[in-house]
Amino acid sequence: MIILSCKDLCKSYGIDEILKNITFSINEGDKVGIIGANGEGKSTLFKIISKEISYDSGEIFIDKNKSIGYLSQHLNLDSCRNIYDEMLSVFQNLIDLENKIISLEKKLNEPYDENNSTYHNKLINDYTLAQELYEKRGGYTYKAEISKVIKGLGFTENDYDKIISTLSGGQKTRVALCKLLLVKPDIIMLDEPTNHLDLEAIEWLEEYLKSYKGTVITISHDRYFLDSVTTSTFELRGGKIYHYNASYTKFLELREKDIEAQIKAYNIQQAEIKRQEAIIEKFRSFNREKSIRAAESREKALDKIERLESPIVHTSSTKIKFETQVKSGNDVLHVENLSKSFGDKLLFKNLNMDIKRGEKIALIGENGRGKTTLFKILMDKLPADEGAKVIGRNVNIGYYDQEQSDLNLENTIIDEVWNDYPNLTTTDIRTVLASFLFKGDDVFKKISTLSGGERCRINLLKLMLSKSNFLLLDEPTNHLDILSREALEDAILSYDGTLLIISHDRYFLNKVIEKIYELNEDGIKTYLGNYSYYIDKKNNPTRFDSLNDKETSGKTKTQIKVEKKKKRESEKELKKLKMRFRDVEKLIAQKEEALEELNNKLCLEEVYSNPSEAEKVNKEITATNAEIEELYSEWETLEAKLSE
Repeated sequence: MIILSCKDLCKSYGIDEILKNITFSINEGDKVGIIGANGEGKSTLFKIISKEISYDSGEIFIDKNKSIGYLSQHLNLDSCRNIYDEMLSVFQNLIDLENKIISLEKKLNEPYDENNSTYHNKLINDYTLAQELYEKRGGYTYKAEISKVIKGLGFTENDYDKIISTLSGGQKTRVALCKLLLVKPDIIMLDEPTNHLDLEAIEWLEEYLKSYKGTVITISHDRYFLDSVTTSTFELRGGKIYHYNASYTKFLELREKDIEAQIKAYNIQQAEIKRQEAIIEKFRSFNREKSIRAAESREKALDKIERLESPIVHTSSTKIKFETQVKSGNDVLHVENLSKSFGDKLLFKNLNMDIKRGEKIALIGENGRGKTTLFKILMDKLPADEGAKVIGRNVNIGYYDQEQSDLNLENTIIDEVWNDYPNLTTTDIRTVLASFLFKGDDVFKKISTLSGGERCRINLLKLMLSKSNFLLLDEPTNHLDILSREALEDAILSYDGTLLIISHDRYFLNKVIEKIYELNEDGIKTYLGNYSYYIDKKNNPTRFDSLNDKETSGKTKTQIKVEKKKKRESEKELKKLKMRFRDVEKLIAQKEEALEELNNKLCLEEVYSNPSEAEKVNKEITATNAEIEELYSEWETLEAKLSE
């Protein structure tokens, strides 16, 4: 049953048309992911549905019997309450009913007056009905439900009494999410719900939403979360909405095929239009009555064709490329028996790690465990209580701060970058800013006016320009849209330096990470694999042990050393395959573009009217087609090898 639908919905801000004839429908129980680049209108659509803002034209239908709950950036919280009391406010009707029951119990304990039996019978009846209603509405379970949700989203019983006004922005968002889940609306709308959650809380939320009986609509750039929770995907692209009955990863495959079909149909039509226009022009050039009539006839037929719109392949994405200025030594970082506490709160102790050149490592752990603190110790921004650290030879550290505290809010964008890199010319600075989507007068915007995603891009740009060979990245994907996350992933995969990264983006961790450090109170536990391996190992601690025992039992140190060398060579070969795979994809795209240009050239009068020139272009088309075929063949071979 359809509970929410939009038809031809439009919204503009001045001359900027944000939403263009948006049409879709959502059924009861659907789990929908809404994706798109920053600025495509996702939050605008949510605000229209929740009636926070108006729309210009179109229609919206919402089942009047269904309630809507919306987690937005503007949180509806009482800053004077503590966390637990704010959760209790959701169940005020049950609390009122409790007070009524207590009041009736007191009256029932009063001495029985035989002369007023009607009064006493009414008390008994009211008490019975109140108790039945209390049980039916969950009166005996709501406090347990509060505890389940609060703890599931990362709070402890020690947090219950914390006043909301004293909480950080991320903690307030989690409180608002707790409150929304406890309300249990028929339609729950979430805007980036995983942004301020640790991995454990994200996994809890996924399980909660998958079993949620109502409808879930979520805006998210967390691709792993989308795959886990959603069953359909709405993509906002170029102001329009595209609907796919699939979660994120399957959607990518379907969209690729869809776009290929659209491009093919568009190119065929454009080629036919150009051919017809060339014929019309040729007939007109004969300047005879019959030829002019023929030209006019074809022109009328051409005007009746329903023109296909040029497919929107993708919006602009940030162009990131990390390079190193100098090569570091093999030993990048040595940490020994590091400990850190704040007052009575122990973050970690006896922390040991050795990082080698070229390693790409993720640092994960619960919120508040001290991951960011460890980074600040490595950067000499905080002292350790105990232990030592040694930075290797020729190691230049580049640090990405998730709080973006190193940005001067009073600077313009161009000054912020220029102050750190004064040797860049105007052309250089404009070029790199443009590659990070800051063009024209945008470069003169103050940092204080930028969104979280824009500030994130500024920090990544400065990090790219540093050409550091050891990157410490603290939640770099927060506030980035999916296209920018993919650009960052590609940059890291081709980076020849060393990486230590804090991230809750599991899709990202699976794609770029080869080792995971789990930070806990007693130091670090190492997992030699990506996030999926880490989860397998956590859930099945002995799963790989027998295999490892068989591999190493009875072997000499020399044998083990040889096997490790073979493994390194295999990893090196795999890296080369991945790089060639990406290069081939780029070459295919270039050759396809060249082929399109040649086909267009063939439609030019100076070409098709000149047999020798036409033959030359045709030969080029044949050669280009052959090259494309070879590239596709190589692409298929590489894909098969990489999937082995």
